[in-house]
Parts: sequence; C-alpha cells; structure tokens
Amino acid sequence: MEKKYSIVIHPSQAVIDSIKAMKELLALKVGWFNSKNSVAHITICEFTIEESQIDKFKQKIIKICDTFTPFQVLLDHYDSYDSGAFFIAPSEESKVNLKPIMKKTQEALQLSNLTKSNDPHISIGRRLTPESIKIASQLFTTIDIDFLCDNIVLREFDPIKKQFFVIDTFSFGSNPQPELVQGSLF
Repeated sequence: MEKKYSIVIHPSQAVIDSIKAMKELLALKVGWFNSKNSVAHITICEFTIEESQIDKFKQKIIKICDTFTPFQVLLDHYDSYDSGAFFIAPSEESKVNLKPIMKKTQEALQLSNLTKSNDPHISIGRRLTPESIKIASQLFTTIDIDFLCDNIVLREFDPIKKQFFVIDTFSFGSNPQPELVQGSLF
C-alpha cells in the first residue's frame, strides 16, 4: 500500500510550544486556517512510496544524517508568500546552513516523485486570505528564537486525521564525508 511521508526538521520542544501558542492566538483573530494544528517544522521534502520500501529509505536517511554536524538555527523574522502562507524565517546564516542539509537529504533519497522545499521556514498559517496575513503581520512583529538542529524527522501522513505523525528521528553523526574529486591516473 502506498503511503505519504515527509522529512522535516523539528525545532526544540520549547520552540514548538511557542509556535503552537502563536497559531492559537492567530486562530482567535481569524478563525481556523490551514496548518493550524500542524506541529512546527521546517519541511525538507514529501514523497509517496510503497509502505514496504520505507526501511530502504530509512537506511538512506541514516547514511546522509551521519555526515551532518549539528548547528544553531536562529529564527529572526516573519514573512509571507503570495500563496497565502505566513511564516517564521531563519536568519541568512541559518539559511546557508539549512539549505545543504535539505538538498543533500533530497538527493540521497533518489526519488522522482519528491516534492522538495528549497526555502527553509516554519509556517504559522497556510492559504490565508490577504486580510488574515495582514492581521498576522500586525500580531507578530518581532521574533528572536533559536534551536539546535541536530536531527531530522521522518513522518507518515494519517489520512483520517489529515496530519503527519513522527515515525522516526535520525541524529546527526558529525562525520562529514570527503567530497569525491575525480582525479587523473596519469
């Protein structure tokens, strides 16, 4: 049976709780919205595979995570997309550290049906109306929180609850692999 999975970065529990409170406050002002009940995360990718294949993909994730070294992520401003998403964005330095993790993880999976994220962010709300985005940007003006990024999380989609739930966590191993350089034999 095919199942939908996502690979994400979870911030610390304190940051997750803080963002949940922000979502609750926004819901009081604008009503229910997409991703209101979603646990705070930075999406790396989503994909659909046969359930029987998941262990093979877990091995790929273990291997790539072993090469990553933990680093601090600073979330320092709010922003929005034209699609109606209002989100918390990382600092430029944090973005520079997050993007290779995202790209290398996506590449390690070697899947053609991968939905990739290439702009790291934590959504507060998605598919918001322009009015709701305006309210959100008035409610939330400054932010300065950080967390240690030292693992990635594999989640499975629950079609009944319409939410992803964590099925595995992969810690960073701090064992960077040397880049393969093609040399000449002569």
